[in-house]
Amino acid sequence: MTLAYVSGGSNLDAEANLTHAARALRGRHPGTRFSRCYRNPAGGFEGPDFINFVAEVPVRGDPQLLKGELECIETLCGRPRAAPKWAPRAMDLDILLFGDVVQDVPGLVLPRPDLLRWAFMLGPLAELAPQLMHPTKHRTIAGLWREFDQDAHPLTVEALDLNKE
Repeated sequence: MTLAYVSGGSNLDAEANLTHAARALRGRHPGTRFSRCYRNPAGGFEGPDFINFVAEVPVRGDPQLLKGELECIETLCGRPRAAPKWAPRAMDLDILLFGDVVQDVPGLVLPRPDLLRWAFMLGPLAELAPQLMHPTKHRTIAGLWREFDQDAHPLTVEALDLNKE
């Protein structure tokens, strides 16, 4: 069993899509747990605010298998596979960390390079797994979050609780 950390976000019918994705993740991976949900402005384009979370997902199999499952969940939430990168999203699910795997293969770089760039990824991960060691920085996620410019990237806690069934 490997613990993977997955970020999720939506800015189109976000509460319904996040709830749907959480239910699908728990159904495929019992024991999945979620950070709180956070609202933050869309990055890289104009659009409604996103609501984001990070999930700790116990998995069997490899990162490519999980990536395929996440793409299926995105599709179930109404995201077309050919959706443009910098646009509103019904659902966006990305693997941040997959155990201590370090890889750079087409379509899947681990750990996810954006993890240390975006508050909506690093903040919820620090909440969920503060003592987790980043596999290439060799620092705890809590330590990396403390050094992050949190004032420049504010996150607002949302009432949505994905840990409830």
